[in-house]
This record gives sequence, C-alpha cells and structure tokens, in this order.
Amino acid sequence: MSASKESVIAILSKIELPDGGNLVSREMVRALTIEDGEVRFVIEAPNADMAQKMSAVEAAARRGVETLEGVKSVSVVLTAHGPAEKKPVPDLKIGGHPKPQQGAMAVEGVKKIIAIASGKGGVGKSTVSSNLAVALARQGRKVGLLDADIYGPSQPKMMGNMKRPGATPDGEKIVPLDAHGVRMMSIGSMVDPDQALIWRGPMLMGALQQLLGQVEWAPLDVLIIDMPPGTGDVQLTLGQKTEIDGAIIVSTPQDVALIDARKAINMFEKLKTPILGMIENMSFYTCPKCGDQAHIFGHGGVEHEAEKLGVPLLAALPIDLNTRLGGDAGAPVASGEGEIADAYLQLADNLIKGGIA
Repeated sequence: MSASKESVIAILSKIELPDGGNLVSREMVRALTIEDGEVRFVIEAPNADMAQKMSAVEAAARRGVETLEGVKSVSVVLTAHGPAEKKPVPDLKIGGHPKPQQGAMAVEGVKKIIAIASGKGGVGKSTVSSNLAVALARQGRKVGLLDADIYGPSQPKMMGNMKRPGATPDGEKIVPLDAHGVRMMSIGSMVDPDQALIWRGPMLMGALQQLLGQVEWAPLDVLIIDMPPGTGDVQLTLGQKTEIDGAIIVSTPQDVALIDARKAINMFEKLKTPILGMIENMSFYTCPKCGDQAHIFGHGGVEHEAEKLGVPLLAALPIDLNTRLGGDAGAPVASGEGEIADAYLQLADNLIKGGIA
C-alpha cells in the first residue's frame, strides 16, 4: 500500500512552526508529489530570514513522512518566497531643520567634549584636530573626532577613511567610521565630495544635531570637535546646544591670525565656554640641511596672547613636511614615530594629566 497525498498532508499539519500555526495552516507546503514510494515536496517560508530558522521544522517534516507506510524515500526542499527582510537604516538625509531642544545637552556616553577652534582658516586647525585625536588614542583614551566644518570637511581625507558610514542593527543610529583607533564622523562621509553644500543656518543646525545625537559615539572618554573657522552659525549652535567642556584655540604667530583668534576667544567667552589653552601652529621651520630654525610667521605671538588670557600655551608646533604628507595620505603624523609624533603624544599626555582629556 502506497502513501497518499492526504496522508502526507495529515502528517505535515502536525508540524508546528516556531511563531505559531503549522506547515499546512500557514500554506507552506508546495509541489507535493508521490511516485513509486518517493515523496517530494517543498517547504516555502515567507522570507529568507524565517527559512534560516526552520531547519528543525524541515527535519521534523522529513521524519514524519518517513513513518508512513509505503514511503521509500523523502525529498524536502526548504526555500523562501522572497528575499530576506532588509534591516531598517537611519535617515541619512543630512541638513534638515533641527528638532526642538531645551538648552545645552550632553552627548550620550561621551565623558568630555573639546572644541578645536580658530578665528580664521589656514592655520592648521584640522591638522591639529586629527593628530591630537590619534595621539590621545595612542595614549589609551577612547576618542571620537567630529568634523564640524560643514562647508569644508577634510577629516575623511586626512584620517584615511573615505567610506560611507553604516547603521546600528536596529537602524536607529549611524555607526561612525574607524580610523587609526579613532571613531570619526564627518559630513564629508555622507555627501558627494565634489558637490558644494549651499545651506542656510537652520540646515547647518539640523546637520550638527544629527552628527552629535544620531551617531553611536559611546563609549568615549573624549570627543574632539574640529570646528570651522570663524564665529558663525556652527560655533553658535554648538556653544548653545551642546555641553562643551572647553575650547582649544589654534593660531599661527603672526598678527593677522591673532586678530581673528581673539575674536574666536571672545565668542567662546560670551558662550561661557572655558578656554583650555592655545596652540601655536607653524611656530618655526627647521632647515633639514643645516638645522637652523626660521620663524617664518613671527615668534611668540600666541604665547603672549595666552599669557594675557591667563591660559596655558599647550604646544608650539613647527611647519613640517611630514605633517603635510601624512595629512594628504590619510596617515596622520601622530600615528607614526619621530619628533612631531612625540610632540603630539606629549601634548596628549599633558591634556590627560591635566584632566582636560
């Protein structure tokens, strides 16, 4: 006596599914044939995710049908009706209007936030930001680097990671990129690098709100924010809406740069953001052939300004070819060895011992 389709269906109706129902009630049995004692059928799950969880169901169905009288062999194929369900992804549209917010807010899981600022462009603020972040990471700190220079983002290039960020498994947050042991996020990682961003203030505010609150920064000991030059919307938004622990002002020694540095300092004072210290960048140039030092942009201007403010001069960094080459190559000089790397490591060590970072 050979098995019938009715008897096979009766067996399969007893095979319960993990999320309720059985193979028959959920209409998952397809292409059932019986020929000379050989039973063949397909179990078709609604999607690939569920099919991956049904190996035990497939085995149970096979064993059940094999018990029927007249069955010589059983062939079961487990398949899926459609592709795996796509995980939700965060809204990567950057630059919308900000959500309502009362007062300054902390960034979840971040112990300290330090803004690296300057009054004007071209003084090496982004170079200092990337190298300081790497140096702090080399000193054992958990470090994040936020490129807040919306109109001129340079950190993806300088940190050597031009990829687009992904999302957390629940699709709620953006996962920052990793570069040289630093968690890095930039508007430059999310838009076409060849396209100009022509945004007004509200869109800038919305973008910054996303880059701070929608990114999975935690856990961090310190988040370094590479600020844009000047005293505009980005600085105002960050100062008023984010709990910044302090700002470090970067300037070159000459009077023209110091005029704008003073404006940046005055802005932070009005926002009640502490000035943690100043860095004199491009302080001197050492001739690689003779070893003589030349003060191309003057000497001591930043140190004198720091004395007037009563804040420390944190470092005097030289003009250095390897620093420029490292930034262009996506390998910050602080990630390697040498005099400049040691200077950044010393700067990082001083900030840590001083309780700043």
